[in-house]
Amino acid sequence: MADSKNIMIVGVGGQGTLLASRILGNVIIDQGFDVKVSEVHGMSQRGGSVVTYVKYGEKVASPIIDKAEADIILAFERLEALRALPFLKKGGKMIVNDRAMNPMPVITGAAEYPEGIIETLKQNADVVSLDALELAEKAGSIKAVNVVLIGVLAKSTDIPYDAWVETIKKTVPEKFLEINLKAFEIGYNL
Repeated sequence: MADSKNIMIVGVGGQGTLLASRILGNVIIDQGFDVKVSEVHGMSQRGGSVVTYVKYGEKVASPIIDKAEADIILAFERLEALRALPFLKKGGKMIVNDRAMNPMPVITGAAEYPEGIIETLKQNADVVSLDALELAEKAGSIKAVNVVLIGVLAKSTDIPYDAWVETIKKTVPEKFLEINLKAFEIGYNL
């Protein structure tokens, strides 16, 4: 369906991609869109790949995003961004946390972490690259990387700032709310 939007969230288990997809799904529902969310887990509890597809529009039939269909890819780690690149449509946007998390083959010495990933991405896509960990630390917690990235993503949507803030208030537990609102604002104003 041409009037639907497709967003992929890619990362590594333990990075907070699931909270990010919950915030995204909730804000879209609050805007009155039909939304379908599908999570694909690798060995997520062991640092494996985690992919979430978020499709929304007037009416959405399937949550699956095929190659060259994603309008936006939100990548929590640069190697995961590189793996997801074939899913980005021509003219799509990629938001990348410029951090490396070594996958098991790199840790065990069976493979090397590729060099020049951000440069490769920039040759093939409209890329916003940032150190979300550093920005999360400024917000008060390294665990707020996900909400910093959601802030950057929010700026690329038609959804108003206040709607995002309200959704974060409804989605994030009270004791983490202040840090997450600050993290969102930092990402949004990047």
